[in-house]
Amino acid sequence: MRLQKTITAADLAAKLGATLVGDGDLVVSGINEIHHVERGDLTFVDFHKYYDVALGSAASVILIDQVRPCPPGKALLVIDEPFRAYNGLVLAERPERQIAGNVDPSAVIGVGAWVAAGAVIGPDVVIGANCRINPNAVIGEGVTIEDNVVVGAGAIIGEEAFYFKKTAEGFVPWRSGGSVLLCRDVEVGANSTIARGVSSTTTIGKGTKLDAQVQIGHDCRIGEHCIIAAQVGIAGNTTVGDWCIFQGQVGIAQNLTIGDRTIILAKSGVSKSLEGGKEYFGYPAQEARTAFKDLAVLRRLRKK
Repeated sequence: MRLQKTITAADLAAKLGATLVGDGDLVVSGINEIHHVERGDLTFVDFHKYYDVALGSAASVILIDQVRPCPPGKALLVIDEPFRAYNGLVLAERPERQIAGNVDPSAVIGVGAWVAAGAVIGPDVVIGANCRINPNAVIGEGVTIEDNVVVGAGAIIGEEAFYFKKTAEGFVPWRSGGSVLLCRDVEVGANSTIARGVSSTTTIGKGTKLDAQVQIGHDCRIGEHCIIAAQVGIAGNTTVGDWCIFQGQVGIAQNLTIGDRTIILAKSGVSKSLEGGKEYFGYPAQEARTAFKDLAVLRRLRKK
């Protein structure tokens, strides 16, 4: 997420009560968790397994819980609870806001678009021309919907990410700093849910169609002209290429990449990235021809 107002590493260290190691003149222009960091971003790390990943990332400034050698061109802010500091900064940038009525006054609705009875449009939402928001749909704060998009009845776009930090006291929710973008000509089926990004924008590409009860996790990038059937679930931070087809009840794990023109047959479970241009089936999903041959062998064994 981009900061409304930039701040130097030195000023941020003073604000947080952190110890500065490295270049205090570096300017922080964004806040991102590690999967989406860019130059100018602040991120955090508080577990030894990920120290090297964070220190080697594109992030300019890193909240960290112990003193480490600072790579050139970066700044470390050493603080006892990096996650708490990070989460507090995100909450300050995106404080909780109550929706004023069914359509918040700050929302922008394009020419020819209509919002059905019972639908809720949150603050700073932008809805393009000729869109249709059906009854009881909820469009969360800051979501952008381009032209000619249909959002089905009861669908929820831009709910908080299902993302938690495990602590001794229990699971603490991350404050989501990202949003959702529905590109032009997208259709979202009834009772589907699309989570906002933890720190980036969950995106549904141009012309993609979602059936009813589809779940798209935080920070996903779904390509153009995909068909996603009912009860498919795609976990957070997964990237899907263009022209993919996912049949009913497919489950896809987090942090994966699915190539262009991939077909995944019904009820398959995907636990690793898949090469595009192929058809997959089963759990764990494998090329469909191989999966069907394996099933045939099992049937023959049963007859012996």
